[in-house]
Amino acid sequence: MNEPRTQSQEIVIPEIVTVRDLAELMGITPIQLIKTLMSNGILASINQQIDFDTAAIIAAEFGFEGRPPYAEPEEVVEEQLSPWQQLLVDEKKNDLSPRPPVVTILGHVDHGKTTLLDTIRQADVAQGESGGITQHIGAYMIKHEGRPVTFLDTPGHKAFTAMRARGAHTTDIAVLVVAADDGVQPQTLEAINHARAAHVPILVALNKMDSPHAQPEYVKQQLADVALMPDEWGGDTMVIPVSAKMNEGLEDLLDAILLLADEIGVAANPRTAAVGAVLEGKLDRRRGPLATVLIQNGTLRVGDVIVVGKTWGRIRALEDENGRRHRTTPPGTPTVILGLNAVPAAGDRLEVIPEASTARAIARKRQAAAQIRRQDHTRVPLTLDTLAARIREGNIQEFNIILKTDVQGSIEPIVSSLRKLDTEEGKVNILHASAGNITESDVNLAAASEALVIGFRVNVDRVARRTSDEENIEIKIYEIIYELIDEVAQAMKGLLEPVYVERVIGKAQVRAIFDIPSLGRVAGCYVSHGVIRRNARVRVYRSKKQLYEGDIASLKRFENDVREVRQGYECGVKIEGFNAIKERDVLLFYVMEREQRT
Repeated sequence: MNEPRTQSQEIVIPEIVTVRDLAELMGITPIQLIKTLMSNGILASINQQIDFDTAAIIAAEFGFEGRPPYAEPEEVVEEQLSPWQQLLVDEKKNDLSPRPPVVTILGHVDHGKTTLLDTIRQADVAQGESGGITQHIGAYMIKHEGRPVTFLDTPGHKAFTAMRARGAHTTDIAVLVVAADDGVQPQTLEAINHARAAHVPILVALNKMDSPHAQPEYVKQQLADVALMPDEWGGDTMVIPVSAKMNEGLEDLLDAILLLADEIGVAANPRTAAVGAVLEGKLDRRRGPLATVLIQNGTLRVGDVIVVGKTWGRIRALEDENGRRHRTTPPGTPTVILGLNAVPAAGDRLEVIPEASTARAIARKRQAAAQIRRQDHTRVPLTLDTLAARIREGNIQEFNIILKTDVQGSIEPIVSSLRKLDTEEGKVNILHASAGNITESDVNLAAASEALVIGFRVNVDRVARRTSDEENIEIKIYEIIYELIDEVAQAMKGLLEPVYVERVIGKAQVRAIFDIPSLGRVAGCYVSHGVIRRNARVRVYRSKKQLYEGDIASLKRFENDVREVRQGYECGVKIEGFNAIKERDVLLFYVMEREQRT
């Protein structure tokens, strides 16, 4: 008979696990486990699959603490760790090997991001190291000094932050492209703030040095003013002069990328099961669902069974950016995978699963959970109130804010006032501040960083408003500075609790009682005043004495479910948890409305 393990009380339990495998993880016999399941009211055979929550509860009875194969980074590591360090937190140092650094190009429009990417790629192709580019996969690799470097072919901070908003931390280094003849511009500042919010080191490519209007020293001073002090001035930001158009300085830029990669220590464990992030997905009429994936840790192999977000499959082929097929894909390498049963979304996580049946079950479970979330909208909106509550409960220490103002002159007094609001419970962190209307980019950054979007005398563009509704991000607009500062101050102190008042919306009289097998006792009512709604609460009165208070289980007009019934109409009302309703009872319907703060 196996003896339960005693060296470690923590075990890793997959999202879906068989009784046999769970018993093996705990070092006990399947019979012992089946008996414990039966004592908890679960009848299971040795090959039956159970979910993580059930397995963790049962494991606790044997003295084990179960955890999923991966956890949210904030649950397992300290906040200062980079996303890649968070990914490797459970790996042994001796198992790690250097891998290609992953680079994203950011910067202001027309400063040469795309030209720089194209020039680097074409130069590498000209050297015969990569072959002709035959397809676009959203990422590609080049070699410099015999060492590979991966570039994500999605220039622009919007794409960068949209990926991070979905939990895909794919980048090691951000190369900030700044035109020497134009300097630091609004989108440059946005790109800097987006990279900092992602805790990604920044390297500056000072482009267009061939321009007769280039002013490199002036631009370096601008960079220093935004806390990117050039290394030649005693700072820690490498600023590399380049001309993408003239193909000058690219060797120095690639040298700097490798130097920074060595400094931050990019590494992975190539001998473990692969983990990756989807860069893009599409449906090919001939080959079926395709996904471009960046392998972040481990090695992906043809034949592996994988789960990618809400989809799964067995890998039939792995292709590089040239369309060449490979048997394996190591860490830090982009690849196109064939074999999924559906198209995944950008940012979805790829994991290797031992068995196809387990992968299928995990995918179905995630699909069901996503369907429930869509129906219930269970994501808690990010508002001043929720942030205040989290500060009050001690769940956050930083109050992230994205500030947009009508003019540049409004930024300094607001920022300086907000930075004076730091308390013992938390501090204000201005992720981004600029003049102009609130855009989709601002909302994406807020979603990725759990930040609040605050505007002072600005408008919200249509796309940003739609995105904020989808992401449940509150946008607060103010016309008076002291009102803005006052509300944030109260939230920082955890005092900004919402105040709700009761508003009676309708009254009905019970005229008949119906006992329906599928529903229970239903009150046939006549609405005498106002309107009654499905989402309202109800009080039951008999002879002016309150008998019950609760929720409405169902509201019908004849055979149809309805959302509301107005005065003068009849309806059927089923009250949640109350079956003692009688004729002549009076029902009072009310809602709780939030009161405006003054």
